[in-house]
Amino acid sequence: MREYGFEKLLVWQEAKDFAVLIYRITQSFLDEEKYGLTNQIRRATISVSSNIAEGANRTTKNDQARFYSIAYSSLMEVLSQTIISAELSFMTIENKDKIRIKIESISNKLNALKNATTKR
Repeated sequence: MREYGFEKLLVWQEAKDFAVLIYRITQSFLDEEKYGLTNQIRRATISVSSNIAEGANRTTKNDQARFYSIAYSSLMEVLSQTIISAELSFMTIENKDKIRIKIESISNKLNALKNATTKR
C-alpha cells in the first residue's frame, strides 16, 4: 500500500497520535458537553493533523506555510480548551499536563516545518 508524503512527517504522526489521545481523554467528559466543549476540542485536534496533511500536499511554499499556520492556530485552540476543561474538572491535572507536553512538542515541530518551508 502506498504511503503518502505527509504520513512520513514526524509532526503529522505526532499530531495524529495526539488526536487519538484527546479522543480518549474526552470520553470521560460529561454527556451534556457532548456538543459543547467535547466536540470543540476534538474538532480542533483533528484540524491540526488535517491541515498538516493538506499543507504537505500544496504545491507552493506560501500555501504550505498557510496550512501549517492554521494547524498551529488549531493547536493553540486545543491548549485553551484544555486549560478550561481542567479548570472545570472535566480532566485531571495529569492529563492536562500530558496534553500540554504534547502540544509543546508538536508546536516546535510545526514551527520548524513552517520555517523550512518558507526558506526554500
